[in-house]
Amino acid sequence: MIRRFALLQTFVAVARAGKMKQAAHELALTPGAVSQRIRQLEEVAGRRLFTRTSTGVELSAAGEAMFVALAEPFQAIEAVDKELGALSSRRVTVSTVPSFAATWLVPRLAMFGRLYPDIEIAVEASTRPVDLKREPIDLAIRHGLGKYPGLESTWLVAPELIVVASTDLLKNRAPLRRPADCLAFPLLHDLNRQDWPLWFEAHGVTAPHAKKGPAFSESHLIVRAAVAGQGLALVQDIYVDDDLRSQRLVKALTGNWPLQFAYYAVATAEAMQKPAVRRFRDWLVEEVRQEV
Repeated sequence: MIRRFALLQTFVAVARAGKMKQAAHELALTPGAVSQRIRQLEEVAGRRLFTRTSTGVELSAAGEAMFVALAEPFQAIEAVDKELGALSSRRVTVSTVPSFAATWLVPRLAMFGRLYPDIEIAVEASTRPVDLKREPIDLAIRHGLGKYPGLESTWLVAPELIVVASTDLLKNRAPLRRPADCLAFPLLHDLNRQDWPLWFEAHGVTAPHAKKGPAFSESHLIVRAAVAGQGLALVQDIYVDDDLRSQRLVKALTGNWPLQFAYYAVATAEAMQKPAVRRFRDWLVEEVRQEV
């Protein structure tokens, strides 16, 4: 059953237009659907609200009285809806992981604000994967392989992660020469447990148990666990510079970074229709290209 508000909204549209077809176009409905709604409203009201003419429809006396009662309230509702739509079109809600937000995105947002002062950016930093099709998020910056079915993804940047370990963990063990060799050691994870599996996948290594091992909410905790000899850590070099210099940690494996394992700007096709979202995505692309 169609909600009564929708029936009243349809009635007001037909009363203003004087034609079912024009009202249907404004409401993005078929003329048949509009006629059905008007019939349902007339059944609820218990009286005819329109009479047909050679050029369209005219309000009956009962319809005229209803329109007088509804016209001003609906005009106020439409004004608020228009204002909300204008605000929404200028606001971009972005979801990304805290590490990327803190080290890359947030320090550059002032520059975006100077270029586009009319666009508001709201950043939600969380390790929780958001559902872009269901949640009020316009764009997500995700770290992965760019495989996001049903979504549009744009490659941004592939910051290199390094495999580090304590010398005690590696002592009396054969040196690591290829990614698959890491599977012989405990692996340290963030709470999503995605970096190691994606890293192995990017290298073409089958690793069904790559998510096993302790997980931590912060990168510095992963590093502390690595220093304590609890396993291999896959982290950005900025988090381990001091530990590498002091040799509390060493690079356990060297090699070329798989460029497809990167940060991607991801959004639905619908969200990408918003000019503000497209501008922000294009600005992200330009920013990372200038730094390469």
